[in-house]
Amino acid sequence: MVAQETRPAITGVAFARFYAADAAASQHFYGDLLGLNRLSSGKDSIYPVNDLQWIEVAPLPDAAMKSRMEAVGFTTRSAAGLERYLKAKGVAIEKPLHGGMFAVRDPEGNLVWFVQTSAKKMVAHMKPSPRAVSQRLIHVGYVVRDEAKENTFYQDILGFRPYWHGGRNNARSWVSQQVPDGTDWIEFMLNIPADASLKSVGVNDHVALGTADMAQVEAAMKANGCAGAECGKSQFGADGKVQMNLYDPDLSRVEMMEFTPRGTTCCSPILGKPPTAIEER
Repeated sequence: MVAQETRPAITGVAFARFYAADAAASQHFYGDLLGLNRLSSGKDSIYPVNDLQWIEVAPLPDAAMKSRMEAVGFTTRSAAGLERYLKAKGVAIEKPLHGGMFAVRDPEGNLVWFVQTSAKKMVAHMKPSPRAVSQRLIHVGYVVRDEAKENTFYQDILGFRPYWHGGRNNARSWVSQQVPDGTDWIEFMLNIPADASLKSVGVNDHVALGTADMAQVEAAMKANGCAGAECGKSQFGADGKVQMNLYDPDLSRVEMMEFTPRGTTCCSPILGKPPTAIEER
């Protein structure tokens, strides 16, 4: 009898990668305004958030593309073990394990990477920027057409857990799934028209940076020289958390969000533990 593969721990979000039409404009947003240090990896720019998490910006291959989110990544304690596990579950490996990372595609074709803890050495060895508006990446979100289909991968195979769902007028528009062995989450952005504009898709394909107090983010943004609309405006989200929406030059959203709710949570309870500033991976 062949022993079944056990799924290694998946502990959090590792990164989000976006396409950008203008590298200099992206540097102004991610480097100057958000205060993240820039590392170079070929044509890509890497902006470490902490020693395990980062945002990547890659050259835009086609200006007609509406989705500027190229990939997301999650941290695992055993990339090799997780690759074996997914193969045993019949999941095709899109990018075989190399340098502590491998990638698959979820049921809707999104590129999903899995990263061995601390495998991204250039990030692991980089000290966080003292100018950064946040040193914690807490979730990624992207357009999903078929929630049930996606759940066959994220819940049934990977073990992600329901975290919260909500929307305007109590609609089920945003569905959060927490990683199985941590507090980060993914957010399914539902009910998005197939012909949605670049701006609309950019609102939904997003990354979120966490903070204990939005006032600290606002102070950091001001110190980094933000002015007018580019500074964003804080507000309460449907989940009761204070948030601020910022947009890079390609209209991809970077959401600033407090770790815990201050206001009323609509639609469903928050089922998992909230993220914190520092977590074990």
